[in-house]
Amino acid sequence: MSLTAPLVLGIESSCDETGVGIVRGTELLVNAVASSMEEHVRFGGVIPEIASRAHLDAFVPTLSAALKDAGVSLDEIDAIAVTSGPGLSGALMVGGSAAKALALATGKPLYAINHLVAHVGVGILDGGELPENLGALLVSGGHTEILQVNSLTDDVRLLGATIDDAAGEAYDKVARLLGLGYPGGPVIDRIAKEGDPKAIRFPRGLTLPKFIGTAEEPGKHRHDFSFSGLKTAVARCVEQYQNRGEEVPVADIAAGFQEAVVDVITSKAVRACQEHGLTNLMLGGGVAANSRLRELLAARCASAGITLRVPPRNLCTDNGAMVAALGAQLVAGGVSPTGLKFSTDSGQPVSLVSLVA
Repeated sequence: MSLTAPLVLGIESSCDETGVGIVRGTELLVNAVASSMEEHVRFGGVIPEIASRAHLDAFVPTLSAALKDAGVSLDEIDAIAVTSGPGLSGALMVGGSAAKALALATGKPLYAINHLVAHVGVGILDGGELPENLGALLVSGGHTEILQVNSLTDDVRLLGATIDDAAGEAYDKVARLLGLGYPGGPVIDRIAKEGDPKAIRFPRGLTLPKFIGTAEEPGKHRHDFSFSGLKTAVARCVEQYQNRGEEVPVADIAAGFQEAVVDVITSKAVRACQEHGLTNLMLGGGVAANSRLRELLAARCASAGITLRVPPRNLCTDNGAMVAALGAQLVAGGVSPTGLKFSTDSGQPVSLVSLVA
């Protein structure tokens, strides 16, 4: 095994994408993804049981395609990495079981790794070594977090997280309210361009300062997010138009909703970086494809003197390449493999970058 450029197979199955990636050190060889999104469209969201069955069906074909495209065999692989959490319990178990079977059959070391930290680790595939003083903003259907990355392999800290709906989940629910279908993120992003983001001002959750006497205090949720109230405000707005018999201004509502989401996310991310001395910020997760989020975050980071790094869109969404990338860093860093005796954890904290044996 080459410790400087280990050849690692990564397996991702935390939600509705079956991902298999192969990385040699910091070089991406292949990133194969099979999505079951179309099977969830009629339900307006991901159905865990359907996602789990889809992983079962897709894993072997996706693995075979990845190995073929990379031009490598399982015998040549130095290590296997798999997402152990967080994510959907059943989906995680499918990927975990597949990884254990491969590791047992091939005798390769197995690393059970954190899905969220993998979103940060993917940055090494697009720019090489990660910078110091690094923060990460992860925005997806299931997660909205701000992380402080002191060491990718063993010191990642949670600075802020959603206390109810994640941003992507809020997009899906609002899209349903507006009759726009699923998934909500891309369609709201598109329609919002036709609306006026100032026509309707929606609430910004957890943004008001706390006062003790006359002194302003940060409050315990200073870096946390809440989008449940925003979703409710959109629902009430739609109801008011309907009760008056007026046409619902879909584009303006979409624009106002999106502006509320990205305003909160970007302002909190920049403030968290400033308060913790983080001069670099990485954006990841499926919602990182949102055009307004990218635009406003870039502007606010530039004003604050923070260097923003955004991986290509295909590496922002859930994929096996990010799992392989983090796995390669663990191998190169001399971190001990997890082995076969681990359980997946739907709530695995970011402080657990990889599970111990």
